[in-house]
Amino acid sequence: MTRAALADATRDGQATLWFRARLTDWIDEHLDELTPDYPDHGTTEQLLAHQRQVQRLLFDAGWMRWGWPEDVGGLGGTPLFRAVLGEELTGRGLVHSAAYSMPEVLAPAVVRFADSALAAAALPPLLRGDDLWCQGFSEPDAGSDLGSLRTTARPDGDDWVISGQKLWTSWAHHASHCIVLARTEGPESGSRGITAFFVDMGSPGLHVRPLDTMADVDEFCETFFDNVRVPTWSMLGARGQGWEVAQHILACERGPIFWQRGGWLLHHLGEVATLVEPGDHEAERLLGKAFAAVFALRARSRLTQHRFAEGNVSGPDSSVDKILIAAADQAVFDASRLILAGSVELDDTSRADRFRKEWLYSRAATIYGGTSEIQRDIIAGRVLDLPRPGR
Repeated sequence: MTRAALADATRDGQATLWFRARLTDWIDEHLDELTPDYPDHGTTEQLLAHQRQVQRLLFDAGWMRWGWPEDVGGLGGTPLFRAVLGEELTGRGLVHSAAYSMPEVLAPAVVRFADSALAAAALPPLLRGDDLWCQGFSEPDAGSDLGSLRTTARPDGDDWVISGQKLWTSWAHHASHCIVLARTEGPESGSRGITAFFVDMGSPGLHVRPLDTMADVDEFCETFFDNVRVPTWSMLGARGQGWEVAQHILACERGPIFWQRGGWLLHHLGEVATLVEPGDHEAERLLGKAFAAVFALRARSRLTQHRFAEGNVSGPDSSVDKILIAAADQAVFDASRLILAGSVELDDTSRADRFRKEWLYSRAATIYGGTSEIQRDIIAGRVLDLPRPGR
């Protein structure tokens, strides 16, 4: 894919279609190398090893670099390219949407807030799969209430020293770096006293303990910081700007990640649809309800993707996207469980293993990334300007 050809397509308003057409040709040509060699959901080690292989193939062929700024190792072009790439991979089941989403969750914040030299050095190995980053936000007793976090960072010469504990740090036991929020001012400062750091996971004093979920997946971890020393140049943004960094990361979660998750949901729904017997009206009703939920998400998310591509990182109305993706996620895997009744709960087949883990994971869709109740509160207060109860 050449820049000159892309420029011609862009002038014609066809850049995304042009990109997708060439990308799908390349995927078809390399399908054997991109397809997982394990039949079921896969262990965390298998899933991440395969993803690293896919990212290396994509990066070396240039696909993984499109949509990222050239000054940090990208090839330029619209961020819509990243949404298209993720959709084509998850929509074919070539990567797991949860693990594949991590670069999209965290990299935009590093590009925006890190020192330019740090961003240029950090992004290429992340995109190529040589590195993996995790997010150190939530804490015991504070949950996702960032204003109450207790992890501290104190200055010491040219360094900062971090102490505390993080919870739900996805993939931390396999990660090379973590974006950590720490309190650099007193507890009375609330969200104004938080600073973000880009921390090397190999730092002395940093320990990780994986947690098994009810889906028997060790994605989540507890992460302990015992006087972990980090250089000042690893700070993201200025001292006290951590809340802004966090809000940027949370907003970016509603960008290409939601679009590629839609592809992942349609991939599974399509598989289940082939198992429904003609005339099974209850199964057809469940499928129809689930398809409607996914396409409601995609209709809304398409608008968000274009706003994101224009540089308008999502505002409070992106809470609508979060509610819709949670509803779609649960509708798809509720329908799958009912259509595959008995098999999902009891079978040892690879299909049962995959759908069992996905159904269990979907239970958390209304909790992670901000609960649906919080999203509705944001929409009521900040989008619709409705009065709060009791006022």
